[in-house]
Amino acid sequence: MEQKPILEVKDLGVSFSQYTKGLRRRDLKVITNLDIELYEGKILAVVGSSGSGKSLLAHAILDILPDNAVTEGEITYKGNVLTKKDKEKLRGKEIVLIPQSVNYLDPLQQVKKQVAISIADDKKKENIVTSLFSKYGLGKKVESYYPFQLSGGMARKILLSTALVSDAKVIIADEPTPGLDEEALKEVLKDFRELADNGCAILMITHDIQAALKIADNIAIFYAGTTLEVANVSDFDGDGEKLRHPYTKALNRALPNKEFIPLEGTQPMPNELPKGCLFYDRCWQKNARCMEERPEFRKIRGGKVRCIYAT
Repeated sequence: MEQKPILEVKDLGVSFSQYTKGLRRRDLKVITNLDIELYEGKILAVVGSSGSGKSLLAHAILDILPDNAVTEGEITYKGNVLTKKDKEKLRGKEIVLIPQSVNYLDPLQQVKKQVAISIADDKKKENIVTSLFSKYGLGKKVESYYPFQLSGGMARKILLSTALVSDAKVIIADEPTPGLDEEALKEVLKDFRELADNGCAILMITHDIQAALKIADNIAIFYAGTTLEVANVSDFDGDGEKLRHPYTKALNRALPNKEFIPLEGTQPMPNELPKGCLFYDRCWQKNARCMEERPEFRKIRGGKVRCIYAT
């Protein structure tokens, strides 16, 4: 029997209301047609440049977007479409976020207590926290620190710890690796893999495609607020001939252990999106049809792609 996703995002769109000169209101659409599927026991890594919609996806799933945001599309969890109330009930319990910023920590509470909140067994809280801190190279004295006393790397480890001690079914890790030393990075990636192997579904949002390739099962490629491709990690092997989208192939070629060839051009701004394919201006395979037609997201060779010429 085919495994069904525990969490699925279909055609997600996010717009922000803004006021321009003369107090004229406009709606700026920054995300269009984002699609992902999370499965129990699997890690999906979301890769894309800044402004591609990675963090907004996480915030939309948890319903923590700003008040001027409007969403469209559908988010389902265990087969049920999530309402605002559903997201509030699941947030921090069955669906947990590892955020980017230390600002998500309570500035008035010691970090040990903040990590311990997610541990159900009161008798084991202290031992669990001490053991986890030790594993990440955080000394005993760090347990009594307040967030302002943490370095950037230490704060990252604390944020990771708050999720790793939970009983969440879905963990969303938003840029979890920057600021970590090599040893801590290996430990964190190992912990993510173990959590997935024990049945958790993990969404890893990252710029570090090489770290993602070490532990993920699938890679979703975001570009200008849209999912261009979802590929198996094995598709990146060799010269990436199994990859489907020109942008994904370009990212693969740009890796230091591959050809290390950068892609010319930049991602279009939300208010400057082309009518057709979002990658049109930078694609070496484009033609007139690409300029006029926005490709649908379709299944090809065990993955999904948004390109009319992918085979």
